Amino acid sequence: MSPRSGTRARNDPAQYDDLTGEWWLPHGRFAALHWLARARAELIPRPPAPGAPLLDIACGAGLLQPYLTGRLAGWAHTGVDLSLLSLRQARVHGVRVLAADAARLPFADASFGCVVAGEVLEHLPDLPAAVAEICRVLKPGGTLVVDTLNDTRFCRVALVRIAEHLPGGPPPGIHDPALLVSPHRLAALLAGHGVRLGRPVGLRPAVGQYLAWLARRRDHVTMLPMSSVAGVYRATAIKDAA
Repeated sequence: MSPRSGTRARNDPAQYDDLTGEWWLPHGRFAALHWLARARAELIPRPPAPGAPLLDIACGAGLLQPYLTGRLAGWAHTGVDLSLLSLRQARVHGVRVLAADAARLPFADASFGCVVAGEVLEHLPDLPAAVAEICRVLKPGGTLVVDTLNDTRFCRVALVRIAEHLPGGPPPGIHDPALLVSPHRLAALLAGHGVRLGRPVGLRPAVGQYLAWLARRRDHVTMLPMSSVAGVYRATAIKDAA
């Protein structure tokens, strides 16, 4: 952790610039974001045509890009983020990048067949505005893929306060517990824009793999689905056809 990152306010986006050298380290501070990126890709549908546009909200250094292969090859990956240092790395990894706020997306209506919002909703001070923008740029019939932290006591204690001090956990101060997002709230916001949230599913790391990761015997940990959504959860949503 850089000296400055520990002194910033919780949820300050500048922390990602402080930690820019950690993005692609398998045992760095953003290791769990790699694990979640792979799990997120599992929910992305096949591209409807070669070159179909996919928008990655808060793409960071482009961690989703390595998983847009095989059945997902053909998506044209565009990423937006506030961190210019992160975007520079995403561009090197093949992402078309733009500096933009999720609440003010610089795209026309119905521009993307798939929008991915992974580990970002819990960082947004104006969630309703960002959800409105995400829904606006999603094509009718298009898919939204989300994963985020639930607004529960368990999540605030276990995955924010405690996990910040564990290997593989989020960097200290990266989350503001006041901004966590419940599935019910997210579903209501999306429904207001004609986007229907599917059943959320919880995610947890595979324990044996995590222990092996701690021992540096492996570089990746699989995120497994579980019925409880008290912590991290993922879901897809579909925009109503025109």
